[in-house]
Amino acid sequence: MPARLLPSWAWVSGLTVGATAAVVALALQADHGPRPTASARPGPSVSASPSPGAHRPATGKPSGPPALPDDSGSGRRIVYSLGEKRVWLVDATGKASRTFTVWPGTVDPRPGSYSVIKRTQSIPGSDGVQIEHVMYITEVSGVNVAFSNALDGASPPPANGQKLGGIRSNKADGAALWGFGDLNTKVTVVR
Repeated sequence: MPARLLPSWAWVSGLTVGATAAVVALALQADHGPRPTASARPGPSVSASPSPGAHRPATGKPSGPPALPDDSGSGRRIVYSLGEKRVWLVDATGKASRTFTVWPGTVDPRPGSYSVIKRTQSIPGSDGVQIEHVMYITEVSGVNVAFSNALDGASPPPANGQKLGGIRSNKADGAALWGFGDLNTKVTVVR
């Protein structure tokens, strides 16, 4: 008996039904979350009490990035903490809209108030790395201190005894800082 061919609409309908079934199965699986594996151990129940000597999480400390330093001024500004190696972008209401860690150079500005005095889109850094989003804030002992990021997004190489005033960030944070900090934008440096 010769094989009977199905019409093309039957093939398309069959494929559509199969694809829909697969999507529904995946959606149901995702809705119920990941399945535990044999190596997964159940955690303590809500009513469980820790055993004596068990580690208890610290209380009173907020989770997430560090809070904006109290002594960082007011109004719209960039805040740079020397000790935390961190920058905050603060809006006009005094709320930090973004915060990120940075890699400081070997020459630090003194704590105090500054402003963005010059902006350069892209130049070779004093360490030979091509940098972008360069925002100068001061000069210390003949060394320019500026925020920037490497074009390739990498952290700076070791200073090897060089006097470097670059405060580097990753590429995304450097772009955000560049977008936030126009000429004359206030910069507060804290310990």
